[in-house]
Amino acid sequence: MTLWARHVVPGLIERAALSPTILEERRRWVPRAHGRVLELGVGSGLNLALYDPTRVTAVTGIDPSVPLLRRAAPRAARAPVPVSLVEGWAERLPFDRGAFDSAIVTYSLCSMDEPARALAEVRRVLRPGGALVFVEHGLAPDAGTRWWQRRLDPLWRRVAGGCRLDRDPPALLRDAGFAVDELTAGYSGKVRLLSYTYQGTARPV
Repeated sequence: MTLWARHVVPGLIERAALSPTILEERRRWVPRAHGRVLELGVGSGLNLALYDPTRVTAVTGIDPSVPLLRRAAPRAARAPVPVSLVEGWAERLPFDRGAFDSAIVTYSLCSMDEPARALAEVRRVLRPGGALVFVEHGLAPDAGTRWWQRRLDPLWRRVAGGCRLDRDPPALLRDAGFAVDELTAGYSGKVRLLSYTYQGTARPV
């Protein structure tokens, strides 16, 4: 891991995630999780304060970044629900089949090396009838923005911890065997390259 990735990227990610728009998205969707929850890409733990203790029994947060997990530890200790933090990769979840009632992913599919494999793993560890709550940015619908997203993606990945500008979350979910039950999509900020978001819920089929 480079010095940039270890010491700069975690801070950049956290500052971006603290924007009022993204915080409002998190407040809207994180409380939808229920039961035993798996959070993919828990990062610095900004979602942990938002879980509803009347709906959630425990949260397991997984992330490959040790610096981000260190930032998450005090937030886990203050969370309104029991939280376990695990260093690991979404593409290789160390959990049994059907271990979770729901899963949540917010602004993390964009930076996974193999999102299709990660979603297949989520499908494996969700119980029958379980739900995945997602808030992700990705490929815009208009041709001009898409052109710039694809053109700038290689550079953006290098400076933003592997984040991709041009992924299509609903297509990834459907290809991985999920039915998208709810979906809201649209621009949520002034920087169009980064702010086309997809928010909703999906279930394994």
